[in-house]
Amino acid sequence: MTDLMTLGEAMLTVSLNEAGPLFPGATARLSFAGAEATVAIGVCRQGHRAAWTGVVGADAAGTMILTALRADGVDVTHVRVNPSLPTGLMLRQRRTSDRVLASYYRKGQAGVDLRTEDVDPDLIAGARILHVTGITPALGPGPLEAVRYAVAVARTAGTTVSLDVNYRSTLWSPADAAKALRPLVREADVVFAGPGEAGLLVEAHSPAGMARALAELGPRQCVIKLGADGALALVDGEVFVQAAVPVSAIDPIGAGDSFVAGYLSGILGGSAPAERLHAAAVCGAFSVSVPGDWEGLPRRAEGSLLAGDDIRR
Repeated sequence: MTDLMTLGEAMLTVSLNEAGPLFPGATARLSFAGAEATVAIGVCRQGHRAAWTGVVGADAAGTMILTALRADGVDVTHVRVNPSLPTGLMLRQRRTSDRVLASYYRKGQAGVDLRTEDVDPDLIAGARILHVTGITPALGPGPLEAVRYAVAVARTAGTTVSLDVNYRSTLWSPADAAKALRPLVREADVVFAGPGEAGLLVEAHSPAGMARALAELGPRQCVIKLGADGALALVDGEVFVQAAVPVSAIDPIGAGDSFVAGYLSGILGGSAPAERLHAAAVCGAFSVSVPGDWEGLPRRAEGSLLAGDDIRR
């Protein structure tokens, strides 16, 4: 039994320490990244149980990823280790002081080998929430079918389905994304999207309009992530607005997934819509204030650290 089950890709990250182009002798920081894995970590740090399913290589990068996920309490017993394919790679450069460039090396790598048979229907049926994103279906036919199967199992079992649109223009076209994701939106209970992502699926000109248009497709909860402008949620027809939590941003990558982790943790904890939206904003703020996708995610007792004095004694 678990509170949240998710599936997707995780890859090694190499992040340059200095701003500027890649050059010989540059120092870098090693970690890992993956939208769904970040959500799993965030949910665990909020005191809930989470399981992540994916494929990694039988290499040092794959071992590091699984070790780190276990250390944060994420159940990785359903992860497949592929001895024939290497773990994927993401290279992150701060090309200028305020612009981050992320380059992905995933073709022919382990993460894109995810298949329907990797998905355990009993794990989904025993979970309270299944969380999927629009990244995994874009990786290829196998991952797309795995996500479709997982969502179908969840619907049959009565497990809440959460979908983060998470559109990646380097993976597929807007038309292909809309064709694959619109059916998933119809099957979802909770949908997250930025304004541009919502625009792939519906026609509307305001965050509230986007949320209502998405809700017409079926979801009871539609959350529009607005970055520095906060967020808006439509829950059972009622609109809730949340301002961004002020913080000095250091690394914006992973903020949206951290936001989702906070919101889903609120659902798992039985919080009211306004409370879970605030928790999501807090998690996003913690995330952007620290280098890395998931490293800055807060634990439950730390949520109040962003209020009050800069120094807590």
